[in-house]
Amino acid sequence: MENQKDEQRVPDDNEPQLNYPGVKSMPLIIGNETFEKLGAIGTLSNLLVYLTTVFNMKSITATTLLNIFNGTTNFSTLIGAYLCDTYFGRYKTLGFASIASFAGLLLIDLTAVFKGLHPPECGKKEGSHCTSATPAQWLFLLTGFALLIIGAAGIRPCNLAFGADQFNPNTESGKRGINSFFNWYFFTLTFAQMVSVTLVVYVQSDVSWPIGLGIPAIFMFISLVLFFGGTKMYVKVKPQGSPFTSMARVVVVAVKKRRLKLPQQPWLSLFNYRPLKSINSALPHSNQFSFLNKAAIITPEDKINPDGSASDPWKLCSIQQVEELKCVLKVVPVWAAAITYSIAMAQQTQYVVFQALQSNRKLFNFQIPAASYTVFTMITLVIFVPIYDRIIVPQLRRMTGKEGGISLLQRIGFGISLTVLASLVSALVEGKRRNLALTKPTLGYEPHRGEISSMSALWLVPQLSLAGFAESFTSIGLVEFYYKQFPENMRSVAGAFFFCGMAASSYLNGFLVMIIHRTTEGAATGNWLPEDLNKGRLDYFYFLITTIGILNLGYFLVISRWYRYKDTSAVHNGGAAILEMEKKSDKSLV
Repeated sequence: MENQKDEQRVPDDNEPQLNYPGVKSMPLIIGNETFEKLGAIGTLSNLLVYLTTVFNMKSITATTLLNIFNGTTNFSTLIGAYLCDTYFGRYKTLGFASIASFAGLLLIDLTAVFKGLHPPECGKKEGSHCTSATPAQWLFLLTGFALLIIGAAGIRPCNLAFGADQFNPNTESGKRGINSFFNWYFFTLTFAQMVSVTLVVYVQSDVSWPIGLGIPAIFMFISLVLFFGGTKMYVKVKPQGSPFTSMARVVVVAVKKRRLKLPQQPWLSLFNYRPLKSINSALPHSNQFSFLNKAAIITPEDKINPDGSASDPWKLCSIQQVEELKCVLKVVPVWAAAITYSIAMAQQTQYVVFQALQSNRKLFNFQIPAASYTVFTMITLVIFVPIYDRIIVPQLRRMTGKEGGISLLQRIGFGISLTVLASLVSALVEGKRRNLALTKPTLGYEPHRGEISSMSALWLVPQLSLAGFAESFTSIGLVEFYYKQFPENMRSVAGAFFFCGMAASSYLNGFLVMIIHRTTEGAATGNWLPEDLNKGRLDYFYFLITTIGILNLGYFLVISRWYRYKDTSAVHNGGAAILEMEKKSDKSLV
């Protein structure tokens, strides 16, 4: 923190005046966001079906591969945020990552276009032989996956912040522009998801895989054209150092001074330097994680510069640095609860597809693609969020006196409780689907799986709608929680933190599926998760997820009582404008 390189700064009057494009850049940036999401989601939303039908992978193998892919994709955002903040800046990071994403989507499409890049088609009759992919075919496919990971590492943590960079945060019109950008960003994300899991998935599943996978690649190319088309217009914020350095210093100095005794009045005696140009809120001393406070103990060996900063930042840290690290550490227990929440949510995008494949998907003589059923989660979210924001929150605000109606942790906790209910409903519906498949006449045979139950796939809508309600509370609540509780110079890291939680849940979900598959394979009840769900007990797996969710909810209630929100009441002048902008833009996340 003492080193100006490690601080994001507010420009002073002597620095060049920036020409913010504001709303002029909105068509390019929002267009870029829309087509980028259409490209990425258009491919990812149906990969499970593609891997099991075109690459002849078993459902367990495909699910595990996608869990690893999703986990690596989300974890990579932390690396992307670090490189962006420290070395390259948002414009260069987004440009390189977008090119990588386009290349990855193109390679995956080529695996469908050329017969030599995927295994031959399996026979459609029961018991027919399926040929596995060759090492060369695997290499080509995984290279496409690797490029998508590189693309996500740069795009996900940077795109929202880059759009906000185009507005002047020190003017009223700039602040309103930022609010509008946030609103359009989330609308774009949901719109892209809905188009991808309906129209694009339909083309992929029922028309042609080469065309269906080529459409997302074309969307990504249009995104590139729009992004680079505004190069001369954009405000390009230079990288200003990573906050990770400051946090590392606190840990190192606290360890070095671990034998020292904390003063009786630490708020008066500890080193309390704060750079004038820092955009971070002035944080008061706190007692949580008090061992870290030792990093701010001033010893006779510590020297202070004329401007009040520490001469050697690796020997003395300010209480401001310590409290900023505490902000991150306090979030970790909440982040851990979010991981288990994401595991429950993952089932509503993975095994629900297999449930739909072995259910009656016909609606008015039209067969709905299995992967398209997840659109009900998105429809629920799109409809409910405006109702919650415009009707429910004002009513709650009058009753509780809180700006958001309820606290952020209450919002997150309510969403977690809804995932428990969604998992329970999923178990009951799967029990009904399986029972009908075994006791009533079936509607045919799903290749590589089994008999199709007479149960309408619309019975899956309640669990998917509950997942949509849960996401509107917990997922959006988590984004707002991280945004508000992280130090202001770690906004991109806060976004990466959200994706890292999703990454951890993907790995754990893959591990859980593998363990259940192996341990139940020889059990008296039979394998819970076989290729043919009619021969398994997917309902038992959902009951297990329900139990884990109940335990996670209890854990979350305990940490919620322990958690103390970041105190930003003491704000220095240099960050006042930034904080005012934050208070207003936070409303768009609800």
